[in-house]
Amino acid sequence: MIHKHAQYYLRHLKYDLPAGIVVFLVALPLCLGIALASGAPLFSGLIAGLVGGLVVSWLSGSQLSVSGPAAGLTVIVFNAIETLGSFQGLLVACVLAGIMQLILGFLRAGIIGAFFPSAVIKGMLAAIGLILIIKQIPHATGYDTSYEGDESYMRETARSSFHELFDAFSGITPGAVIISSVALLLLIIWEIPWFKKQPWLKLIPGPLIAVAWGISYNLFTTQFAPAWAVSEKHLVKLPVSEQAGDFFNNFMFPDFSYLTNPQIYIIAVTLAIIASLETLLSLEATDKLDPLKRLAPTNRELMAQGVGNILSGLLGGLPITAVIVRSSANINAGGQTSQSCFIHGLCLLLSVMFFAHYLNYIPLACLSAILLHTGYKLAKPALFVEYYKKGMSQLLPFVITVLAILVSDLLKGMAIGLVIGLFFVIKANYHAAITLTQDDSHYLLSFNKDVSFLNKALLRKFILSIQENSSVTIDASKANFIDHDILETIEDFLAAAPDDNITVEIIDLYGKERIKKHEAVVVLNERAKV
Repeated sequence: MIHKHAQYYLRHLKYDLPAGIVVFLVALPLCLGIALASGAPLFSGLIAGLVGGLVVSWLSGSQLSVSGPAAGLTVIVFNAIETLGSFQGLLVACVLAGIMQLILGFLRAGIIGAFFPSAVIKGMLAAIGLILIIKQIPHATGYDTSYEGDESYMRETARSSFHELFDAFSGITPGAVIISSVALLLLIIWEIPWFKKQPWLKLIPGPLIAVAWGISYNLFTTQFAPAWAVSEKHLVKLPVSEQAGDFFNNFMFPDFSYLTNPQIYIIAVTLAIIASLETLLSLEATDKLDPLKRLAPTNRELMAQGVGNILSGLLGGLPITAVIVRSSANINAGGQTSQSCFIHGLCLLLSVMFFAHYLNYIPLACLSAILLHTGYKLAKPALFVEYYKKGMSQLLPFVITVLAILVSDLLKGMAIGLVIGLFFVIKANYHAAITLTQDDSHYLLSFNKDVSFLNKALLRKFILSIQENSSVTIDASKANFIDHDILETIEDFLAAAPDDNITVEIIDLYGKERIKKHEAVVVLNERAKV
């Protein structure tokens, strides 16, 4: 059995090796950028990428999904660090969230993603995109005025950050603006369909080109035009290992004294829910992109992510999820099995252990450009137009979720969006469950699906609109379940109908017997005599 597995992976290695290298080149700047956007140590983003690549790749049932730090969690992580006042406190929440995901997997909760309206999920991602854009503009402009490192100008929500956003334009560093503007332009050009179709360009990820540009520009200007270069504080700062063993000294461990802080549990639940949702959505998207149309087991994926988050939290890494950007890069690069994700993790490990010195040449403005581009893709105007065309039942939950997250926080915004989304679902079911049509003096009252007490008010409204001296057919053949309250309302109508000279035909209301018209009328007449 082991021999067969080894043969299977060796057979696909010629596809998985180049795909793994491409995913590594995409993941490296994203791991650093997401840590930057989260206000966390940059090394924590790399640890999360390592755990996702080296551990989750083998535990997951998906052959092509790639796990690592996700843009969708940046807002929660940033707020958590501010709320707790400590990154080590966040690590405790990450471990707890992993334990919760593990339990969700054992409880077979992989189906949970199906219960969130897609308009609310897309609204959440669009809001995260907008917050990423707002948070990254100061880094993209090289904002120097009262610069304090860990993005202290970005408070709990986007709303409280707008004035800092405008302040950023008064503290511009010209070099940073040139780096981020050109990097952004390169990323946009790389997305043009013509570029995507070129076989040799397809193998070079856009983020890598953006990083190469930033490093080249800064090395050149430092040498020949220092006024246009960016200073050291605007470069990536990773701890450099003199020896391979020093690498392990860079890990940070959780401070379990935070278990006494009730806030930890709220943050952990939030992380577990959002990370699980993002994972399940990414998994669904990855399965759709898979050329072999393999379906990944969702419950196993939740357990794999749970183990990943426990490990990442214990080692000082950011929370992780399955991520669609890296997964789609894996598929586009020709990845066939989970070893391509493992190879990307191996490349990350080697780069951090032996090449951290060179990674420290990367300007933060480069990473900001990558995150601005990611934010735009999450909140692009075409998405708003798409939901506008779908009608108010889709547009309102989408827009309200976006606005609610921007003015409150992620969890409250999601809850508000979910309530609005469910309102429209209930409203649609409410009207679709029962219909009344009229043809002259004949009415057809149809039960189109299962009918609950929620439809009682609508049924009464329809019954009151039936005129005297008419005939009614009540057709319940399409309903498998009819609530007792509904049956009671029909019984009351049957008792009162003869007084208005209304004859009633009932189809499939009681059990599955078909009651003929004349029998129903006889029943009514008998009741009238009584």
